[in-house]
Amino acid sequence: MVKTPTWKFEWNLNTLVILFGFAGGIMAWGAIWERVNANQDAHSRSIDRLDNRMTAVEATIRQLDNHELRISAVEKQAAEAATSMRAVESTLNNLSSDMRLVREILQRIEDGARQSGPLQR
Repeated sequence: MVKTPTWKFEWNLNTLVILFGFAGGIMAWGAIWERVNANQDAHSRSIDRLDNRMTAVEATIRQLDNHELRISAVEKQAAEAATSMRAVESTLNNLSSDMRLVREILQRIEDGARQSGPLQR
């Protein structure tokens, strides 16, 4: 009759390697999970900071657009004022030449009156 084998509680090298590998894999997975969550929090804060910066930049750009519109309006008004000033200058030049002509005419009239003698009434 064949004797039944007795159970021996032995640790095989392959079994130990597999158990340590499995435990190491679980610990590595946990560490990776923790780092992913930590990086998600950091990225969330970075996104919030960038969002705040973009909001500030958009407000500044709106102000710059407003200033650009104001500057273009002022430039247009300056061009119109320069045109008006040229028209006034032209009118003054014409008036000046007309005044010279009137002065010459008056001088001729006065010279003619002096040469003809005193006025009789």
